[in-house]
Amino acid sequence: MAELSTVARPYAEALFAVARDDKAGLASWADQIQRLAEVFDVDAVRVAMSDPRLGDSERTSVFLGLVQPPVDPAMKNFVELLVSNDRLMLLPQVSGQFQALKDAAEGVAQANITSAFPMSDEQVAQLLQLLEPKFGLKLKPHVEIDSALIGGVRVQVGDQVLDTSVQAQLVRMRDTLAV
Repeated sequence: MAELSTVARPYAEALFAVARDDKAGLASWADQIQRLAEVFDVDAVRVAMSDPRLGDSERTSVFLGLVQPPVDPAMKNFVELLVSNDRLMLLPQVSGQFQALKDAAEGVAQANITSAFPMSDEQVAQLLQLLEPKFGLKLKPHVEIDSALIGGVRVQVGDQVLDTSVQAQLVRMRDTLAV
């Protein structure tokens, strides 16, 4: 069976193409697809949506009834398409890929910052000032704490990693000494 992300890609790209030309804007569409994905992530909803006793129209109606506030008519049509193609389980992947397409169009990237210690908003802002010219993108930070780093930070932007943690330095020293 194909990976869910591979199957979700055409749906995300089609949704993005429609959203890009809509006057509501990409942010509105991203919010709606995120809410749909969050509702689908609830275990009871996934079980209900796989109930063979429900027809497509009932499944669509029940699912959309759970989404608050209600989505736009165009997004309802998208949900109907997913239900009719038995692809509702793709919503989390479609949401993630839509967000990535939106970020790329806006010149923005997600920066996953892992720090050994809690960082203040000012420290995060200073770090972003240093990193944005390096990556050439506006960065949206997501900060996590991992005491195993001992000190320093590890930053991941897309497939690029900048690791200045003490843990990484110790690993490099160990590898150098082991040669």
